[in-house]
Amino acid sequence: MTNQGKTRTVEEINQKILKGDVQVLTAQEMKKLVESSGVEVAFKEVDVVTTGTFGAMCSSGAVINLGHADPPIKIDRAWLNDVEVCHPGAAADLFIGATNMSEKENFEYGGGHVIEDLVAGKEIELRAIGYGTDCYPRTAIKTNLTKDNLNQFVLLNFRNCYQRYNCAVNSSDEVIYTYMSKLLPRFRNATFSGAGELNPLMNDPDYETIGMGTRIFLGGGQGYIIGEGTQHSPKNQDGTLMVKGDAKKMTPEFLQGASFTKYGTSMYVGLGIPIPILNEGLAKKTAIQDSEIFTDIIDYSVPRRTRPNLGKISYKELKSGNIIIKDKKVRVSSLSSLKMAKKVSETLKTWITEGTFTLTTPIEHLPTDTVFKPMRQTEEIPFVTNVMHPAITCTEEEEIRAIAERIVTKSVNHIVVVSNDNKLRGIVTSWDITRAMAEGKKALVDIESRNVITAKPDEPLEIASKRMAQHNISALPVIDMEHKVMGIVTSEDVSKLLGR
Repeated sequence: MTNQGKTRTVEEINQKILKGDVQVLTAQEMKKLVESSGVEVAFKEVDVVTTGTFGAMCSSGAVINLGHADPPIKIDRAWLNDVEVCHPGAAADLFIGATNMSEKENFEYGGGHVIEDLVAGKEIELRAIGYGTDCYPRTAIKTNLTKDNLNQFVLLNFRNCYQRYNCAVNSSDEVIYTYMSKLLPRFRNATFSGAGELNPLMNDPDYETIGMGTRIFLGGGQGYIIGEGTQHSPKNQDGTLMVKGDAKKMTPEFLQGASFTKYGTSMYVGLGIPIPILNEGLAKKTAIQDSEIFTDIIDYSVPRRTRPNLGKISYKELKSGNIIIKDKKVRVSSLSSLKMAKKVSETLKTWITEGTFTLTTPIEHLPTDTVFKPMRQTEEIPFVTNVMHPAITCTEEEEIRAIAERIVTKSVNHIVVVSNDNKLRGIVTSWDITRAMAEGKKALVDIESRNVITAKPDEPLEIASKRMAQHNISALPVIDMEHKVMGIVTSEDVSKLLGR
């Protein structure tokens, strides 16, 4: 039995770790204990709760010191396995980001894969060029390296362990490719990420034990929190962490390069944090369950910060495999691995129980009052709503001759076909009408295009312009969330505003 008092310290827990009598539960085990026996009993019986998450963490990378060549080179640009890396300053230091992509295998291989290959002990190719100076005369170098040849190979991740993610859907009529993976049209699928009740920041949301200097599980090795992550927004339950660790001691099982179709590359990172149960409040917090963790259902077909929010959903519902959106049953899948998140928490539990991992007290706590701000923009960009105009419409019951007369009297090239409640049904062009009349066709349903490419009013005009070019069309009906026609935007409208 552990400390019977109302508080305990990290130092007391570390003494138990070194003596081999520490009581450790994974986050899943702790939730079951609290549910069956209550918070007070859980506090008395448990010293540490281990958490874990495993998912794509794009703001990850590694600092590499190559050492000096002979004669030396002041590197200006460098490539590792044909992935161009960032060069932060000094002659032999590189930073490779997980999302940097290969120049030869674009979208298939990137910085995350290079880091995984190095961690696995594989040999990689370095190419570098410099401009030549008196003390760094060399202008080019090509060689092969492994992690054992590097002076430092430090994982340095600016934004990891996102507290939660949006549930992503697509209301448009086209497939879209995002960092939330492939989203099928008309709400035919949904995706989410994050470990929910296993996530470290969900188990200590007030950062009582998590802060600068906290020792963590990182990539299969040990690492540290060095501050709040970028876009840290704890007021919105969107906290993040900035972390580092010795990548030479990590394993490819918990650091895996990834590629997202038509989006780019990333890296899956395994991260776990031990939560010392210093008081009953922490015992209660670590009992949080998926049914208590909610996130937003966001329509990613609108490429703007103010994407439509379709409601709240719990992680319990997300993990069930199906959710309901607008009275429609939608299949939902996770982009992160719950199995690997559990393995992270279980591995960390083993390390602590065996005495190879002790806890640290943060030297500085993370901020709890910051809110993520969007980029300041000093130049206005046009949106579809700025140029769209009323659409000339018809119904499928109208005769082709009547529609032809409307094209002439209204001086338009596109007629949008709508239902009686103004929902989009199709589109016809002046060319369609001309051909139909020449061939003696009278029914609109025989000539209208039913697979209509559309636009949303609040999307950037440039996106709409690219869509027209991609599909070789000259107009897009503008629709709302209910597929009701709001107007139309044409290539002529775009050319006038964008000047091309």
